[in-house]
Parts: sequence; C-alpha cells; structure tokens
Amino acid sequence: MPESTAPVLAAEDLPVETHDVLVVGGGIAGIESSLELADMGFKVLLVEKQPSIGGKMFLLSKVFPTLDCASCISTPKMAAAAHHPNITLLTYADVQGVRKHGEGDFEATIVEKPRYVDASLCTSCGQCSDACPVLVPKEFDDNLIARKAAYIPFDTAVPKTAVIDLDHCILCGQCERACPAHAVNFLQASRVHHVRASSVILATGFQLFPAERKKEYRFGELPNVVTAMQMERLLGPTRPYHAVLRPSDGKEPGNIAYVLCTGSRDRTVGNPQCSRVCCMYSLKQAQLILGALPMADVTIYYMDIRAYGKGFEEFYQQAKGMGVKFVRGKVAKITPEADGNVGLWYEDTEAGGVRKAVHDLAVLSVGLLPNPDAGKVMTGEEIKLGEGGWVASEDENRHPTATSVRGVFVAGTASGPKDIPDSIVDAAAAAAEAVGYLHQARRVKPQPEKVVACPA
Repeated sequence: MPESTAPVLAAEDLPVETHDVLVVGGGIAGIESSLELADMGFKVLLVEKQPSIGGKMFLLSKVFPTLDCASCISTPKMAAAAHHPNITLLTYADVQGVRKHGEGDFEATIVEKPRYVDASLCTSCGQCSDACPVLVPKEFDDNLIARKAAYIPFDTAVPKTAVIDLDHCILCGQCERACPAHAVNFLQASRVHHVRASSVILATGFQLFPAERKKEYRFGELPNVVTAMQMERLLGPTRPYHAVLRPSDGKEPGNIAYVLCTGSRDRTVGNPQCSRVCCMYSLKQAQLILGALPMADVTIYYMDIRAYGKGFEEFYQQAKGMGVKFVRGKVAKITPEADGNVGLWYEDTEAGGVRKAVHDLAVLSVGLLPNPDAGKVMTGEEIKLGEGGWVASEDENRHPTATSVRGVFVAGTASGPKDIPDSIVDAAAAAAEAVGYLHQARRVKPQPEKVVACPA
C-alpha cells in the first residue's frame, strides 16, 4: 500500500496507553511472541503496518518438509491473538519511534492510518468492493490479479474490516452508497497513539529480494518469468486462477525451471549471504507442481542444495524420487524464445560447458533481505545491525534475542533468514527474555522518595 496522505488527528488530549510489552510486527513471530506473553498474564500491544495480521506465512500454500497447510497453522493463531483478553491489536499502523527513558520505561508514538471505514460498523459483507469500479493490483496475490480500491485484504483477514485505498479511489461514492451499515467515512483521519511499555519486541520480518534487480533474468520483461512467491500463490488453495497457469497465455506449463539463489550468495547485487529457505521452498513447490500437473517436467538449477534441517535431506530425496531433475549450474541469463517460452543459459559444472535449455516457465527462487524498518524503530538510542543489515544479537550464546538496547528484543527473521519453525522458536525465546527483563526492570525501577516532615 502507498503511504497515506490523510491528515493526522491531533492527540494531545488522548490518554497514554500503558502496556507491559510492545510487539512491532504482526507476522507469525510477532503473533507467537504476543500469545506467549499474553498467556503468562502480561498486557501486550501488537502493532502491524498492514490492514491484517498474518505476515508472509499466510501467503504460503504449504510448509516444508511436512507439507502441512500454512493457513491451517496461522489462521488459529491469528484468531487467538485477536480475541485474547491480554492482547490489544493495532493494525494498519506505523510505529513512528520508540524512545527509552529508563529501565522498563519505553515511550512509543504510533500512527494508525485511516481505513475510511468505521471498524465498529463494518460487517465484512464486501458490498463496497462489489460496487467499486476501480481495479488495482492485488498485493495478496503478488499482483497476479486485481482487487478493488475498496477491499478486504483476504477472506480470513484479522481484523476482517474493509479498507478504502484513497490513493487509487476516484471518489465516486459508490462504495458509500452500497454499504448497508453506513460504515464508509471519507472524513476519517489518522489517529496518534501515545504508548508506554516496559519492554519491546521487534518482529518486523524480512523483505523478498526484488527480482528485477537481476536484469539478466528479465523479470518484468518476460511474462513467463515469475518469482517463487507468485508461484506460491498459483499453488495455494485460494489461488487466483484456480489452476497452475503461465501468465502469458493461460496455458498449463509442461516444462518448468527453478533458478535457485536469485539474489542470494551473489555479491553483484550486494547480498553474499545464503537465505537458507530458498532450496527447501523450491523443493516444496516442485513437489506440489507434480501433484497439480502430473505430466509436467520440473528442473531445478542450483549451486548447492542446502538441506540442513530435520527431515530436509529426506525431503530432498523424496523430490528426486518424484522425478524432479537437478542441474548443478549457475544460470547466466534468460532469453525470450518462440511461443512465449524462455531460454536458460547456464554453466553445467558437472558435465562442463555452457548450455541452453528451453522451458515453458521459469521461476526465480528469490532470497531474503532485511527489513530496513527494524533499525529505525528506536529514536535516541540506535539498534545495532549486524552483517547484511539484520538486527544484531548482543549475546548469541546466552541471550540470542537481546539487542544492543537493553529491554528491546528481536524475534523471527528480523535478525536473519529463518524458516517457520525456527522463527516460532525464536519468538518464544524473545518472549521469555522479555519476561526476565520485566522482572529485573521492575525491581530496579526507582521508587519515589518518602518525604519526612521535620519536627516542630
């Protein structure tokens, strides 16, 4: 979503909101940390910049190596966070800055952007979206299809409240007239929240490598070169086309290539690190493709297969047994071919020589990059960043989730590339560290001095 240009509602007279822990980021790590803390009786404020919590996990079809349904895991946690009495949920909101005044004393300014829909009145009926005449690329489906300027992010969004995208709205008023609950309000303004918290958890997640930066792969130019996230949406249970189709002509691809390490282990784009998850999510997608298109050929072009986790090697061998082909070689460039096909030029490091292979569809297995917002959350005291721009751990052995600012902890992929199980474990660890800090900070918090009256 583009940044809103709506006026900000003055908040001088608004009360200060007090919470035990401020959790920044409503992905799977932020949700897990919030639930852990809330179950222990602590008051949590969970802030998410998107209109719904869920993060990137909710966009996935299945998870590796078990092939469990991703939404079946994340949806109950989203609902639990929304209905937990100890969790206050604040979505479509930006943390403008967090300042530390002392041990166990953090002050945050949070701007909640206007939805132009009254959440207390909205019934999630979707009639505003049906009436809206404006089409905009749909972020949930990685821009493969369109949504309306008046929309609900996805069917199981939390909260399931409509949003008016005023940056694309033509102010025709059709959504307002169509709303049976009279919830549309174009006069809504941003609201500022002044928050005091005793601890902070950063769960700001990651960004996907923008595939267009690898110009030799022609993403954005050749319609049949897609990213792995777009393929994830094509394979998902709520997929936009209800089938695995290539974008150029809507045909089922019979010969699909995966290009691993797109934007990872690559100094030419400034990211020499391994993203850890690309090999395994590519293997997962290859198996799902063979389930959806049994006659298809899937070829994975790789530098190294890093199957390091529990069950990962077996998952790799399972893909081989299903007929997935593996070619050890770095793809140098992708060129257009007849009938919309794509040509992959690569160096075959096993057989030797530069070769060319033609495929119906090429999938770029993009890597992970740090979210730059993580280092900007604190004001007055800087969060230390490590190699590659990820949030650094102050003590990786004893306190792996502790940051350079005492009382601020990091969870999930904000500190580096991780898969979903590792992110959940990391989030639980951050919650435990925060609890330990809360007990310490409350013991050392200065008490007001007693005034003793002088004897007459």
